[in-house]
Amino acid sequence: MRIIPSELAKHYADQGWWTSETLGAMLAQGLEAAPGAGFHVHSESRPWSGTFGDVEVVARRLASGLHERGVGPGDVVALQLPNWMEAAAAFWASAFLGAVAVPIVHFYGRKEVSHILSTAKPKAFITTRHFGRMTFQPDLAEEVPIVALVGEASFDDLLDDAPMTGTVDTDPAAPALIAFTSGTTRDPKGVVHSHQTLGFETRQLLENYPPDRGRQLTATPVGHFIGMISAFLIPVLEGATIDLADVFDPAAVLALMKSDGITIGGGPPYFVTSLLDHPDCTDEHRSRLTTMGLGGSTVPAAVTRRLADLGIFVFRSYGSTEHPSITGSGRDAPEDKRLYTDGNARPGVEVRLSDDGEILSRGPDLCLGYTDPELTAKAFDADGWYHTGDVGVMDSDGYLTITDRKADVIIRGGENISAVEVEEVLLAMPQVAEAVVVAALDTRLGERTAAVLRIRDGQVMPTLDDVRAHFERVGVARQKWPEELHEADDFPRTASGKVQKFRVRDSVRQRAHGGRETVATRSI
Repeated sequence: MRIIPSELAKHYADQGWWTSETLGAMLAQGLEAAPGAGFHVHSESRPWSGTFGDVEVVARRLASGLHERGVGPGDVVALQLPNWMEAAAAFWASAFLGAVAVPIVHFYGRKEVSHILSTAKPKAFITTRHFGRMTFQPDLAEEVPIVALVGEASFDDLLDDAPMTGTVDTDPAAPALIAFTSGTTRDPKGVVHSHQTLGFETRQLLENYPPDRGRQLTATPVGHFIGMISAFLIPVLEGATIDLADVFDPAAVLALMKSDGITIGGGPPYFVTSLLDHPDCTDEHRSRLTTMGLGGSTVPAAVTRRLADLGIFVFRSYGSTEHPSITGSGRDAPEDKRLYTDGNARPGVEVRLSDDGEILSRGPDLCLGYTDPELTAKAFDADGWYHTGDVGVMDSDGYLTITDRKADVIIRGGENISAVEVEEVLLAMPQVAEAVVVAALDTRLGERTAAVLRIRDGQVMPTLDDVRAHFERVGVARQKWPEELHEADDFPRTASGKVQKFRVRDSVRQRAHGGRETVATRSI
């Protein structure tokens, strides 16, 4: 794990940001305070409706069953489930046991799941047989001692008749969750958070929430770090109703807004723009969209201005799985700061820029490091600073605006996609001599994956359908498939021969706006 300077750790404890409370204890207290709060899953395949108390019983029966099979503090429990009741039960059960939860995005394919399971080495893996494009592949879990499939006997058999009481004591500074996120590396990175970092993040997010937001739908996958916190931690502290959707369907969400009085409170821009642009959207729907916190993806100024003009209170925020809440705007921030910057430092957080403009951050919600020690050594320094790889500018009032990324990451609707990973898959195609993958702008998702290919002599440029078929055969999640394809005779390079990706990215974006090209590409 990374080095946390002793004076920082003491400061976080003295300020009350780091406490002795574990996630299990925090959840138990919140659930005891609001057992009758509603819990609803809006799903065509597995709908469910009940209360916190109902779900807690399932969670405690599961915790008891796992405990009987040897799962305890520090053991890893991997979860690959859609936004279902059982996902909450499995996460809460892991917390009660002091185990380390490893959420896996439900649409991850064979390649990603294989890497995560081999890296995390879970004692238990809880998933389902089928959902959407996801299919359970037994050979990937052959080394996992406990495998349970929701909806089948293997999961039901784990539910002990006698629910577990209390929680298992564990070190609050110990790992509580490992979130795997795609980024600059070929495979998803395992980001390790402790009970202390997650506890602080949960409390500070809740403090910044508007008090009158009503019932809010979580459609972000709970396999995502922020989806899990938003769905299974923050509402429990607040005693607020949990509403989950396992598929984000704008028409279905709009119908729920009318029938159940549900709204959404933010996320990647496309969550709100897809509703506003839908033909079913009415003034009644728009009146329910009162506050919108945008982040997790590139946030175009045109979107924030549009929402503000509709009377929606809008603010932007910036963070990552490693450091969830770096900056954001409070409710009293001036409108131009809320709409056109990514906010100022959140409580307890420090932000500074390096000489080349890279954003460095540290704070009580900063992770413990990565499962890969080499990645940890590269990203965190001895003074406790996280080198984000993002580039920004800061105004005289301390408000940060992200301007670029040093890392080659495409953020598609809040999902990080590694350009390196996509390039390697493309290079396995026999006709491809060289592949450069960059982020193209997308009005709905923020960004999408654009691939620029140099083709081998005598070979024919593949079509987009050819590329998609190749990615499907390899088993890569569909969200990572290129959505835009270009051909290049060559690429701009440095003196050492390295491709100047910023010029390729600029060229792809200029093509979209009819501007002058800096790289000769032929679009397919």
